[in-house]
Amino acid sequence: MKNFTPIPEQYQVTPFRQDTYLVNGDLRKWKGEFADIYSTISSTDNYAPTLLGSVPALGESQALEALHSACEAYNKGKGLWPTMKVKDRIACMLKFVQQMKKQRDEVVKLMMWEIGKSLEDSTKEFDRTVEYIYDTIDAYKALDHESSTFVKRDGVYAHIRRGPLGVVLCLGPYNYPLNETFALIIPALIMGNTVIFKPAKHGVLLFTPLLEAFQSSFPRGVINILYGRGRVVAPPIMQSGRVEVLALIGNSKTANVLQDQHPKKNRLRLVFGLEAKNPAVILPDANLELAVDECVKGALSFNGQRCTALKIIYVHEKVKDKFLEMFTKRVDALKYGNPWDDKVMLTPLPEVEKPAYIAELIDDALAKGAKILNKRGGERTENFIFPAVLYPVTTNMRAYKEEQFGPLVPVKPFSHINEIIDEISDSNYGQQISLFGEDAYELSPLIDTLVNLVCRVNLNSLCQRGPDVFPFTGRKDSAVGTLSVHDALRSFSIRTFVASRDNDYNNKIVENLLHTGASNFMNTDYIL
Repeated sequence: MKNFTPIPEQYQVTPFRQDTYLVNGDLRKWKGEFADIYSTISSTDNYAPTLLGSVPALGESQALEALHSACEAYNKGKGLWPTMKVKDRIACMLKFVQQMKKQRDEVVKLMMWEIGKSLEDSTKEFDRTVEYIYDTIDAYKALDHESSTFVKRDGVYAHIRRGPLGVVLCLGPYNYPLNETFALIIPALIMGNTVIFKPAKHGVLLFTPLLEAFQSSFPRGVINILYGRGRVVAPPIMQSGRVEVLALIGNSKTANVLQDQHPKKNRLRLVFGLEAKNPAVILPDANLELAVDECVKGALSFNGQRCTALKIIYVHEKVKDKFLEMFTKRVDALKYGNPWDDKVMLTPLPEVEKPAYIAELIDDALAKGAKILNKRGGERTENFIFPAVLYPVTTNMRAYKEEQFGPLVPVKPFSHINEIIDEISDSNYGQQISLFGEDAYELSPLIDTLVNLVCRVNLNSLCQRGPDVFPFTGRKDSAVGTLSVHDALRSFSIRTFVASRDNDYNNKIVENLLHTGASNFMNTDYIL
């Protein structure tokens, strides 16, 4: 595997210093220390990481400054943003997305360099995020339409809407730095909350082209963007007790630490997308061509660095030999290269330590009786390790227990489906499963059980998040709350209403409120 290929001119980068951060509507100039951002992709014949740029190494005082800005903008529910008409918040969001689209090429280029995501997938992520914003706007309009009526029960009228919660701290992931981050920020903002956002360690520079769009599209203090180490800037914000929502895509250890720092955890709304160990189950009557195709993509798209990736494959004894023969050939045929290379599937890993970690899992499995079935499995370069198909994996191996989040495919045989049900039930995770088979009488009881153990059963298809209108959540350590276009609006809001007894006195007052249009909450306007 070669590390270096000539870099097309349109994808070459010049290091730059991001010397501003967004607080209270101002792009504030930073004159302190900076953190250099490197790509593991080399731009030289002799391998060396590529310096992409640097970002401010902000500290506690800047974190509290951002918190103060968000709190002032919310202003105990009295701020311009939380009390604004729905159509006006939508107008701000439309202004933002129009400016965002102009930065497509630059964001895609930085995404390739920062996290090693292929050109095709980086472009898809950007376009999918834009589509997500428009879908969220449409869903918000529909929600507002539903709320533009009065409900009457037992002589009481109620005008019920969903209202904001307050200040939201958003921490995004590196693997989908734009899409999954915006799946938190966009619904949080549009529902009237104010937001403090800190990008992940990898995938931070790609927000630089969007800073001015954020600044010019939203009122002062509504969105605040911090840089720096999460362990430095997040704790003082949480310890203040002034955050109403913690929104995080990451791992459960980080989630537990952060929520424990809040002095009033009972007041804290949680929206988490966490780790998973999604299995694929290959039944005896499975279409093996289809199963192999879906499992290769499911396990190794973006090098397996997806919470929805297939991280273990269970294959029935009756078909294991044929499946493994087909699967290993397909894995070895996968193309490795730089993100802009044509039809590339495997790309450099953004985390410097990841190849060594994957090698540790492989060595542990080999020492406990597993074998690498594919010829190229475990081959190393400075920034990559070729995916190894490990078989047979047993429950005492690290590759079985740990979410590898990288290019490694553990395979475990089974002879009776109850073995698998028990293992999935005992797992710490419960996000999704891929189930491959045809017999309705065998599939039916499995589906009926599995929907109580995971939150999505994918029939003869890989695990995935989309389409974004579908619920995205998980059981146990895999998630808290539900994300999707529809559900995220509800995750970042609370039902609130105005009630009045049905009598002439009250009815005249309500009619006058509606007629004057003086209230942004009490109205029956229809937004087209």
